[in-house]
Amino acid sequence: MTLLEKIEQIQRVDALIRRKGTGSPAELAQKLNVSERYVFKLIKMMKELGAPVYFCKNRNSYCYEREVQFAFGFVSQK
Repeated sequence: MTLLEKIEQIQRVDALIRRKGTGSPAELAQKLNVSERYVFKLIKMMKELGAPVYFCKNRNSYCYEREVQFAFGFVSQK
């Protein structure tokens, strides 16, 4: 899997977390067409990048502890 593909997956998970629509790890794995084990690795990677992500048992979805924004790429300098 390329770096770009991983970034795209993180963006997709981020969008699902914002909508509180990840579901359980197994459901998220189905949505991403990956294994549940890979979901745990992806969430760990997001945490290592600074995402305050946790799994809420009441909502049965991953959530952010506080509002954050995922940004990756280059921006023009003025």
